[in-house]
Formats: sequence, structure tokens, C-alpha cells
Amino acid sequence: MNSIEFPLLDRTTQNSVISTTLNDLSNWSRLSSLWPLLYGTSCCFIEFASLIGSRFDFDRYGLVPRSSPRQADLILTAGTVTMKMAPSLVRLYEQMPEPKYVIAMGACTITGGMFSTDSYSTVRGVDKLIPVDVYLPGCPPKPEAIIDAITKLRKKISREIDEDHIRSQQENRCFTTNHKFHVERSTHTGNYNQGF
Repeated sequence: MNSIEFPLLDRTTQNSVISTTLNDLSNWSRLSSLWPLLYGTSCCFIEFASLIGSRFDFDRYGLVPRSSPRQADLILTAGTVTMKMAPSLVRLYEQMPEPKYVIAMGACTITGGMFSTDSYSTVRGVDKLIPVDVYLPGCPPKPEAIIDAITKLRKKISREIDEDHIRSQQENRCFTTNHKFHVERSTHTGNYNQGF
């Protein structure tokens, strides 16, 4: 298990049984296995590609890079996005299943970068096209910064899971209904049946 999200779980409980609900198990697996869609257009993607190698070992975080948007739940937009590529980026985002998350990586993705002043075809911020969860500035950002952004996204997802859990507990705590009792006059007179 990941010690970041479960700090109270001691490593000495290897032979123990952990009981949980199916919903908590589903949320833990959603948190621990983000599958990013690779969407790179320029030099930022070279830095992202170095994460897949053995030095940074991208897989130890449960991140399995996907090439299909229907199997991904995280899209890392890396590099300059032009007006011509904007519809395809939006289409890829719409094809991803819920819940889906976005990390905007690099100055060109966040603000248009150095190309935004001279070029009419550069999108000045990918957040004008799709909602962004984590912004990762830099030109290009280092692989350590990408790992930090993924850690921040995982913390954000765990907060969302906790908020959903608290909300569901408050809504489904108990069932109450208004009673419809009518107070009537007592029928007990104190006289027992003397016929026996």
C-alpha cells in the first residue's frame, strides 16, 4: 500500500486482515492507479518521456501510460497547443471516461509561452479548452517537478474522495419519518371480566 495516503497503516501488519467497504477499495484503486494519456507536442514531452525510463521509474506510482483516451483517466498536456490542434485535444478529453483529470505541463501549455506574443495560432492557455486540475510551470519542467505534480493531483483526488465519503455519510446516516400517532381516551376501567 502507499504510505502517503495511508500513514496510519503500520508496515508490521503484513499477516493481518484488513476489512473495508467496496466503495473504499474502489476509491483506493482509483487513487493508486492513474493511467495518463500521452499528449505531447514539443520539448516538454521529451522531459515527460524521461519519466518512463529506469532513472525515474514512472510505473512505481501506478501510472501506466495509455495511447487510447477510452482507457485513460489523466491527460498530461505537454507543449504548445495550436488552434489547429485544439479540436483534437477537446475530442480526446471528451472521449475519456469519468472521473478524468488534467495536468497542464510547461509554460507553452499554461499561457502560450514565448509563442503567444508573435503567433496568432497559439492557444494562450489550455484551460480555455479543457478544465485543468494541476498547473506545472517551467520551460521545460524537470521530471522531479512532474512527479511532484502527480503527487499533488493524488492528494487532490484523495480530498475529493474524503469529501464524497463525508457527504454520503451525512446524507445516508439514518432514515426518519414523522409519526402519525393519535392520542385516544383510555379504555381501561379497572373492572375485570367477572363472568368466569
